[in-house]
Amino acid sequence: MNELLNTAQTAAKKAGKILMENFGKVKSADIRKKSQTDFLSYVDEQSEKVIINTIRAAFPDHSILAEESGADNQKNNYTWIIDPLDGTTNYLKSIPVFAVSIAVEFQKEIVAGVILDPVHNDLFYAAKGKGAFLNGNPVRVSQETNINESFFATGFPFKLKHKVPDYLNAFKNLFDHSVGARRMGAAAIDLAYVACGKFDGFWEIGLKPWDMAAGEILIREAGGIVTDFWNQPNHLNNSHLLTGNPEIHRQMGELIRDVFPFYKSLSEGIINE
Repeated sequence: MNELLNTAQTAAKKAGKILMENFGKVKSADIRKKSQTDFLSYVDEQSEKVIINTIRAAFPDHSILAEESGADNQKNNYTWIIDPLDGTTNYLKSIPVFAVSIAVEFQKEIVAGVILDPVHNDLFYAAKGKGAFLNGNPVRVSQETNINESFFATGFPFKLKHKVPDYLNAFKNLFDHSVGARRMGAAAIDLAYVACGKFDGFWEIGLKPWDMAAGEILIREAGGIVTDFWNQPNHLNNSHLLTGNPEIHRQMGELIRDVFPFYKSLSEGIINE
């Protein structure tokens, strides 16, 4: 486990160096559109390449699932799940909220994860049964138990704009029962902040495994709960993430399910989007 975590940390730091060296320097001509709301630059690709090379040097037989290059053809019980630049739009707009996210899955369970915020030189990491840490110091989820005193984060469903009306209804339910909300633009940062108690909870529609995997183990090892909207551990597959400390997670889930009851998710195909 230590070797997995050490390799993930080394890879994240190498990638973070590339991100910081190029921050504020990417020209519009260097930016490509993967879709109307999804962007890619040479920085994403360079970051991903150095991460993969670092992993391959240590674990040549392990499988890799990366945001830009997809899944490789390796067949192994270990899979590395990589987001080389979470918060790409922030990065390209010179907004200093972005991260490198690397997780390790063993037999369908996330067992190690690292999130690096290179702007603040904050390294969040966790391994199964070992706890969660920020720069070497142990972290825990918040102790807030009253939803009306909670402070949560979220992300807009910018890739599923047809779901915005439902999202806004759920947002109103939560916002009316909280002291405030934030939209950081980088899910990895949001999840790391839940793990260390800065946010009491987080929810989002339309995330990918590389957005969630490292944050998942950070939060679990910090004492939090990570599920989909329907209280099932299926978030990596259906893209709907709800997380927080145990009591806030429960109360947030009740408010979200007012808008997203399970039967509705099945009949409208939300789970498969």
